[in-house]
Amino acid sequence: MLRAAVTHSMREPVRLEISVAGHAGHVFASRERAGGSAPASGPAVVLIHGIGASHRYLSRLHQLLAGSMETYSIDLPGFGATPRPANTLSIAAHARYILGAMEQLDVPEFVLVGHSMGTQFATEAALQAPGRISNLVLMGPVVDPERATVVQQALALGRDCLLHESPSSNALVFTDYLRCGPVWYLKNLRLMMEYPMEQKITGVSAPVLVVRGANDPVADADWSRRLAGLARRGQLQQVQGTGHVVQHNRALEVRDGILAFAGLGAAAGEPLPGHPA
Repeated sequence: MLRAAVTHSMREPVRLEISVAGHAGHVFASRERAGGSAPASGPAVVLIHGIGASHRYLSRLHQLLAGSMETYSIDLPGFGATPRPANTLSIAAHARYILGAMEQLDVPEFVLVGHSMGTQFATEAALQAPGRISNLVLMGPVVDPERATVVQQALALGRDCLLHESPSSNALVFTDYLRCGPVWYLKNLRLMMEYPMEQKITGVSAPVLVVRGANDPVADADWSRRLAGLARRGQLQQVQGTGHVVQHNRALEVRDGILAFAGLGAAAGEPLPGHPA
């Protein structure tokens, strides 16, 4: 089921309501290059938010990518302004939603980009449909097994918000958290904490780019480097001067890294030992 909503500007993404397996979410689609009428060439890119969040803190990156690629941002069922499912969806179910939504939009293959818990949804989708994910980008990936308790994660996130985020990124994140609500947030937090990211990433066949803000205490340098090293074809990109919400505070640098990784720009990322550049 797919329905388009009216947008305020030709350059703004079109909001589509899409149901997969009875669960409704929103997809924000930019099918044309920003400022032009020609369809975007090259691969499409799909952006996935993290726990409690929505497409809003991905919007700067979405707008920049839309100048070069067919670009989609997803509000998963129960997040943003989407209807809340009767029961908490598993990470595998969220991955099936992503794949099903893109299939309905006739996007058979794409670069998949996730942030925070969205890296888990994205990784699971890459495992479910390896032939459809050409490249996988993990921004601020979670959860580092060396900080595997809720208290440790909360302290890292609090430190990030106080010391390394901009007022605008904090405003976007916390207003989305309020809209999400504590009950739904905590139900999804349990799933996030249990997901075995180190084990899962080894099964991904697509090239993997791990992106982190250089000041990010949630996805620190050791964890990000280790995760990239576990991927079959992994690279690490560290963006200076920002924390966990790297895609909002340093959208241009993240855009350039994704374009390069997708073969549409200059080389980006740090190749890991034993991995090709």
